[in-house]
Amino acid sequence: MSCRPHSASATTTTRTTMAPKIYDSSLPPLPSAAFDPGLPNHNTHTPSTPQTSDPDCPFCHISSVFQPYNPATPPAPTSALLNPALTAPQPSTFLVLSTPHLVAFLDIMPLSLGHILLCPRPHRPKLTDVTPAESAELGRYLRVLSAAVVRATGVGDWNVVQNNGAAAAQVVPHMHFHVIPRPELRDQRSERFTATMFGRGQRDELDEEEAGLLAERVRSAVAEVLRADEEEGGWKL
Repeated sequence: MSCRPHSASATTTTRTTMAPKIYDSSLPPLPSAAFDPGLPNHNTHTPSTPQTSDPDCPFCHISSVFQPYNPATPPAPTSALLNPALTAPQPSTFLVLSTPHLVAFLDIMPLSLGHILLCPRPHRPKLTDVTPAESAELGRYLRVLSAAVVRATGVGDWNVVQNNGAAAAQVVPHMHFHVIPRPELRDQRSERFTATMFGRGQRDELDEEEAGLLAERVRSAVAEVLRADEEEGGWKL
C-alpha cells in the first residue's frame, strides 16, 4: 500500500507557538495566598475539623493555661505568662513558643538536652486530623524551632520525629512533633536514642533548674531567627 500524496487543495494547519514565560529567577513565582487554602488564616478554622479540647489530655491542658504571645518579642523570664507551675498539679511546663494556633515546650523526659515538643492548640489525635492552616503553621515553626534549638544548645545535628498511634510509639494522643538535638556519639544518651524513640529504653527526667534557663535561651533564639527572617525579606509575622 502506498501513501496518498497531499493535493494542492489540502487544508494547511497553522501551528501557534507559545512564547515561554520569563521569570525573575530560575524558579516560577509562588502562588498567592488566595490560591493555596493551606496557608494559615488566623481568623478561621476549617469547618470539617472543629476546634476541640480533651479534658484528659495533658497537651490540651498546657494549651489552655498558656496565653499566646508574640514570639518575636517574648515575655520576660519572670513573666506570669511563662510560669511553669501554671500546669499544676500536672508536671511543670517550660514554654518556648505560644501562638494563637501552636504551643511548644520542653519534653519532661528528654532524650537529649533541648528536646522540645511542638503541637497544635486544639486536640488533634494524629497528623491527619490537623487542618490545612495548622499544618502550614506547624511546618513553618518546625524550621524556626530547629534553628532556635541549634542556637540554644550548640548542637548542629537533630531529629524531627512525629509518631501516629500507639503502635508507632505515640504516648500522648495529641499530635506533636519532637525536635531532638543529636549530640556527638560519645554522649552517654546518644547510644540509646533509637530504641527509646520507638518506645523502648530509659529516658532522663527534666532538671527544672536547667530547664528554666534552657527555655529562656530557646525563646530568645526563636526571636532572633524570626527577626533575621524579616530582615532578609522572608516570612513576617
